[in-house]
Amino acid sequence: MSNGMDGKVALVTGGGRGIGAAVALRLAEEGADVALTYQRNHQRADAVVDQIKERGRRAIAIRADSAEPAAVVGAVDRTLGELGRLDVLVNNAGSFRLGPIEQLGPDEVEETLAVNVRAPFVASQCAARHMSAGGRIINIGSNVAERAVFPGFSLYAMSKSALSGLTKALGRELGARGITVNLVNPGPTDTELNPADGPDAGTINGFTALGHYAAPADVAAAVTFLAGPDARYITGATVNVDGGFTI
Repeated sequence: MSNGMDGKVALVTGGGRGIGAAVALRLAEEGADVALTYQRNHQRADAVVDQIKERGRRAIAIRADSAEPAAVVGAVDRTLGELGRLDVLVNNAGSFRLGPIEQLGPDEVEETLAVNVRAPFVASQCAARHMSAGGRIINIGSNVAERAVFPGFSLYAMSKSALSGLTKALGRELGARGITVNLVNPGPTDTELNPADGPDAGTINGFTALGHYAAPADVAAAVTFLAGPDARYITGATVNVDGGFTI
């Protein structure tokens, strides 16, 4: 069943694995052509592209380090050049640096802020120049921006909290043009970085109301809804896909 995304083009940063790959595939299932960025593993990114093409949609994988502004700009430009337009931007790529605040060096701080804060700003800035009415910008944050239950998350939580301000202010700025901007905060999600059968999973499950991890597809479903026509009157909003972690 189409979600009204036939003919649309989406760019998903960090779309070669995990939540990003699930988002890219779900958008394709709903009718969108998809560009995705990856940093290192081109085999995985190519595999996602192949799956999208199997669904009858166009797809490209773009190698881009989100810590580099020129690479972020280049990803938007290449999406426009090869797929012809840009309707949906999903700012998903992230840097996950943890540790006691005394032990986090300036390089780790710089990389985290570059990837988690500057890259979504730059990508949104570039995308907004080309989006028309009906455009969608969806930022992927984190549940720890609203509830940090473990030590060592100060840098990561700070960087993801910045997306709340970007989402609200940009939603206000672009609203008159018919472009919506929203934030999705995933909670514990079964990925390689945080597997549902990992050593800390039992403890993490205990902080949720539902008692279990999300699948990446659960997050992708929320993103796809916000990207589609049924979410046309939602902007500046935060959707927590966290199993009740923040309640």
